[in-house]
Amino acid sequence: MFLRNLKISNFKNIENSEFDFLQINCFVGNNGVGKTNVLDAIYYLSFCKSFFNHNDFHSIRYGSDFFALHGDYLIKGVEEKISCVLKEGGKKQIKHSGKLYTRHSEHIGRIPVVMIAPNDHILITGGSDVRRKFVDQIISQQDSLYLQNLIRYNKAIEQRNKLLKSFQIYHSVDEVNLLIWEEQIAVYGKFIQEKRKNFFEKFLEPMNNFYQFISQNKEEVSLEYQTFEGDLLSLLKENREKDKIVGYTTVGVHKDDLLFSLKEMPIKTHASQGQQKTFLLALKLAQFDFLLKNMAVKPILLLDDIFDKFDFERVSRILALLEDGSFGQVFITDTHLERVEKMIGEALKNKTKIFKL
Repeated sequence: MFLRNLKISNFKNIENSEFDFLQINCFVGNNGVGKTNVLDAIYYLSFCKSFFNHNDFHSIRYGSDFFALHGDYLIKGVEEKISCVLKEGGKKQIKHSGKLYTRHSEHIGRIPVVMIAPNDHILITGGSDVRRKFVDQIISQQDSLYLQNLIRYNKAIEQRNKLLKSFQIYHSVDEVNLLIWEEQIAVYGKFIQEKRKNFFEKFLEPMNNFYQFISQNKEEVSLEYQTFEGDLLSLLKENREKDKIVGYTTVGVHKDDLLFSLKEMPIKTHASQGQQKTFLLALKLAQFDFLLKNMAVKPILLLDDIFDKFDFERVSRILALLEDGSFGQVFITDTHLERVEKMIGEALKNKTKIFKL
């Protein structure tokens, strides 16, 4: 997996830029010059959306009416071109080697990417939806059937919720249609739950290994997958009356959560800031490891502002993995050229390209 060339037009604060890349690529410059936006452009070409913005149109540069991204990749020895164009008020167009995708979900997993960014702390402090999104993104990159079932599940939940909300207005509900959607929710939900359980069985050990490697101690971290128990269709029927009152579906895999623990205590409340940072790094490196093992290709690794946000010891552990060839292509942002040159060192100098923005 190798991104050879990237062209950016009117994306966020970048008017027109073109880059030719090596294995390790560093973007250096003051805050606000667009370093993170380059990484987000690479992310966009993998996931058809921004890592940071929920609204696609917010990625169009101020004063312009479109943005365009073009990437030339080498994937398992084959040259491939990926492009994304969005015009103001129009539909986003994603193309693979000139062919337009009919569904954006068809593209997910073609170019695996892992992003490590300062706002990753939201995985600890945010709501359960953030943690579900993290898990769904990992599994979806290497399992297209999971992604399709997830899309269908969410659509069925949306339709059931519409029927439940109609009860609050008309004091009646179409029980026949309600059952139809519940049966679909149960089928898709069971599939998703089993896939998530299998994922966590494989994910915990490498995450622990990375945590201990970064922290240099034997503290054990754990992930507890919190989900419903029993037959989902029966649970949906049992909760109908309550759901009619609140106007939405209160049971299902869309309510799943992850409990992060360190020495059997919640990380959110009982871990130090340093321990939380180490945990997040281990979580993302385990994501990289999982994708590598299941896709037989090294994902592109995006490291946003890590030299500034993490201490030298944690950064040196990541650099050690860089030196021993654990990673494939890597993209790094930082504000200080001298710091980047020092961190990269002589061992990686010939593999590294520095872009001064």
